[in-house]
Amino acid sequence: MIRGIKGVKDIPPSQIPKWSVVEKTAHQLAQGYGFKEIRIPIFEPTELYIRSIGGATDIVEKEMYTFLDRDGSSLTLRPEGTAGVVRSFIEHNLINEPTCKKLYYIGPMFRHERPQAGRFRQFHQFGVEMVGTTNPYADIEVISLLWRFFSSLELPGLTLEVNSLGESSDRQVYKENLVTFLNPKIEQLCGNCRRRIDTNPLRVLDCKVPQCRTATEDAPKLTDFLSQTSKDHFNQVLTGLDTLSIPYNLNSRLVRGLDYYSMTTFEVSCSSLGAQNAIGAGGRYDGLFETLGGKSTPAIGFAIGLERVLLALPESMIPHPKPWVFVAGFGPLGSQAGFSMMDTLRSIGITANTDHNASSLKSLLKSADRLSAPFVLILGDDEVSQHHAILRNMQTKAQEIIPLSTASFTLKDRLSG
Repeated sequence: MIRGIKGVKDIPPSQIPKWSVVEKTAHQLAQGYGFKEIRIPIFEPTELYIRSIGGATDIVEKEMYTFLDRDGSSLTLRPEGTAGVVRSFIEHNLINEPTCKKLYYIGPMFRHERPQAGRFRQFHQFGVEMVGTTNPYADIEVISLLWRFFSSLELPGLTLEVNSLGESSDRQVYKENLVTFLNPKIEQLCGNCRRRIDTNPLRVLDCKVPQCRTATEDAPKLTDFLSQTSKDHFNQVLTGLDTLSIPYNLNSRLVRGLDYYSMTTFEVSCSSLGAQNAIGAGGRYDGLFETLGGKSTPAIGFAIGLERVLLALPESMIPHPKPWVFVAGFGPLGSQAGFSMMDTLRSIGITANTDHNASSLKSLLKSADRLSAPFVLILGDDEVSQHHAILRNMQTKAQEIIPLSTASFTLKDRLSG
């Protein structure tokens, strides 16, 4: 037997209704906010992610699925969506398209992580990118969409945390002070954080290892090193969130795991998910376009891990299946009439199904029961000869005779009711 790859899961039909309600909510809300869908490639040149995410990040160093193409070039399955969207913006000059300033995407991403609840090696993200403005209202709008998405799905125990990473000059001054603070504590840090002091010291603050969190408890706060411009921007964002009655907590340790973030950064967690409770995050990345060879272009966005959203989705949000009809046609005349009836029902929008391996009424009813059919339309040779059909309610077992000529319309009225 050939088994699936570890950390790469099938999504069976029983789980599709949950996925459908989450994806439908994402499409509706994103479009309601004026975002247009974009579809980017599953794999890109490896250099794209090294330059955008950062060569010293865990994603690039440990988690990317990278392989050589037949011409020797290095390709990587996308570990996130923002870099691909920005590459597309630059390559196709989308910044000059009025309808492309606000884009969203839904699709699979790939990271070689340790599989656990809500975290897989192939996972799915819903993300948005707003391009071309530094206005704080753009930050507020993106955070508002993120919060409304989770609220619309009625996820329990939501917490929004926000922070500002300031401009690059702010971070440079802060990094120097942070390294000065960390060096005397190097023996108290985990191996990853010791290495990060030289490559990306801000990531030390984001480490979840208890000994590292204890050692950095009194670390200087980045917000104390913000320029007046950065402070004013962040204060306007907070004022906007207050105006929209979106609750938030300030978290000076929220630095995010990707190098391209600047200014506003944010993350939403869900208390019902335990330790791995982050379900969506994002921030501003005003320098990424230049890093990837484009013109200086401000932008902000977020990404949501859909598998974790599904873990927290209340049962009440899962839609009930639409009523449908199992057509039980048997006998020479009944089989032919039943097949024609299924086509008629489908043509007017009614879901109809049968079991082609069952030939008797008894076996057909057993199949309908196994499929949890709410209604069965019985058509045998006698029914066809008498120009009627029998409609059976599989819950109540009640049966009624309906004219064959109007059966499709009778069913449409009955099922819509």
